[in-house]
Amino acid sequence: MNPADATFLRQLAHAQPEVWWLDSDPLETDPFPALVGEVTADLCVVGGGYTGLWTALLAKERHPQRRVVIVEQLETGAGASGRNGGFCSASLTHGFRNGRRRFPTEIAALERMGRENLDAIEATITKYNIECDWERSGELRVATEEWQMRELLEEAELRNQMGDEVEILSAEQVRERVNSPTYVGGLFDPDGTALIDPARLVWGLERACRSLGVEIFEHSRVESLVDAGDVMHVHTAYGRIVAKRVALATNVFPSLVRRARKYVLPVYDYQLATEPLTPEQRTAINWAGREGLSDSGNQFHYYRLTTDGAILWGGFDAIYNFRGKVRQEYEANPEVYARLAEHFNQTFPQLSDVKFTHSWAGVIDTCTRFSAFWGMAHRKKVAYVLGFTGLGVAATRFGALTMLDLLDGHTTERTQLKMVRRRPLPFPPEPFRWIIFTLTHWSLVRADAHQGRRNLWLRLTDALGLGFDS
Repeated sequence: MNPADATFLRQLAHAQPEVWWLDSDPLETDPFPALVGEVTADLCVVGGGYTGLWTALLAKERHPQRRVVIVEQLETGAGASGRNGGFCSASLTHGFRNGRRRFPTEIAALERMGRENLDAIEATITKYNIECDWERSGELRVATEEWQMRELLEEAELRNQMGDEVEILSAEQVRERVNSPTYVGGLFDPDGTALIDPARLVWGLERACRSLGVEIFEHSRVESLVDAGDVMHVHTAYGRIVAKRVALATNVFPSLVRRARKYVLPVYDYQLATEPLTPEQRTAINWAGREGLSDSGNQFHYYRLTTDGAILWGGFDAIYNFRGKVRQEYEANPEVYARLAEHFNQTFPQLSDVKFTHSWAGVIDTCTRFSAFWGMAHRKKVAYVLGFTGLGVAATRFGALTMLDLLDGHTTERTQLKMVRRRPLPFPPEPFRWIIFTLTHWSLVRADAHQGRRNLWLRLTDALGLGFDS
């Protein structure tokens, strides 16, 4: 990045540090009260993001008479659920390649369950009339280097052998869909990804929960869990929930089950949004469809059109702060936003006059296998799911459903999966986890610059079952 070339920096001049999805949306729900006093419940859900809302909704659909309470430390959707890119992917394993590497004997079943899960989300949105701009528009993964194209060809062959229907596109075919001089080809999945407004999905799920009788308390941080024999006591600053079962949906925030904390790192992801494109600008890049896009490097961008024709552009840098601290000031990172703007201009030089209007960040709960994991505690009265690693918009529903299976003591196809029964390798304590993350990040940057070739460190992590690749 050369600050002397201020073209892309001028594009950032009017970008406000606000989440595009949360900027004066008329569908935003009214706030809920804090928990004061004692409440009894059959199920207490800690966390009001996607995982918590799906858990509560599915629990009430299973057993309408069950009393379900959600307790949230801030506001529903205040974390990753309200500020992601809105890619609702069928994959439960952070992509096919990662899933096949981790769970080779289960990948066919996981791919099927992922498609069934995505269909079920669409059915729920229809059933409860959730206004979240759902578009089953598919995803186009583009290659910007020949080595990435070779990997896409291999993936397409394997997926189609399993009954999927994905299509390999040449450079010319990709540029007919979206025109960038950087593309050398791509893989198009027509129905494996939907685009949504993530904040509106939160508010829609919240309304659906309330329609079934779920009670929601906001600004009620849970300070402790106490095992009281047949029940759990969930303590907040001003109250207590006495619950038969507890589902923890806390994402990157420190788990109330301490032994689960070693499996998760909070990693910051950054996004920009442009002003709405003019018809001439849209024609210049030839983006006639509504598909979501991502590129195929170890460090990758994801981007999409919003409903008003702006471009949301995010990804690439993943920032881990020493000791895994989560602080609002970490969202202000001018260097990262400048790099995103520079890469935007390299991808779409035709749009060098487009201004960015919003810049924001969110925290991803990553684990060493890049996909969700489950656990139980307090004699199976408490369950948790964590580690979605940035691809959890759809997978959180599957995570919630599996967590309910575990709490209800049901043996299902889901609970028998190795993915569910086994945990990832834990991260070491500091300073080693920071050193490992930094070394891995450096190695991935180097691999992208050297035709994808993985150095000795990455080959070692592959052998250990870590296999960081994005």
